[in-house]
Amino acid sequence: MSNHLGEPTGELAGELALDGGQTVLTFVRHLPYPVEAVWSAIADPEQRAAWFGKTLVEGRAGGVIDMVPTGPANPVQDKRMTGRILVWDPPHVLEHEWKQALAEDGVVRYELTPDGEGTVLTFTHRGLSVPNAKEYGPGTHAYLDRLAAHLAGTRVPGWRERYAEVAPAYRA
Repeated sequence: MSNHLGEPTGELAGELALDGGQTVLTFVRHLPYPVEAVWSAIADPEQRAAWFGKTLVEGRAGGVIDMVPTGPANPVQDKRMTGRILVWDPPHVLEHEWKQALAEDGVVRYELTPDGEGTVLTFTHRGLSVPNAKEYGPGTHAYLDRLAAHLAGTRVPGWRERYAEVAPAYRA
């Protein structure tokens, strides 16, 4: 099963697929910034705080990642995400466990590929149930929009507002 999720143009939208009974939520974003800049925005706790939320990253395979996303109104204990870093390959791959009270345990992967002077970011989240993947789709979309704004040095959009704008297309 493969469903295209998100805005009708598909340019920024995510895709939900089943792979061996496991969901895979995938986003591919073309960012007009060097791989090193995108890596820093994803892996540096100070930069990540600007677009995702308070983050602790032990930058090594086996290290801990602990994040409290801004945006959702859920209590901290529900939205806090923890896990071990599975792949730490700067500035190309960050893969980590995703353990959160709101959803099933999974694995998140950020893969960065040079594209001229820019970067292709391929983001995947494996292991969510289909209903949770459909809820996480617009949330991930909103966070990736916030990442792009952070990299551009422009105002980072409010997560709740952006979620509300894109959510209807993900639930269709």
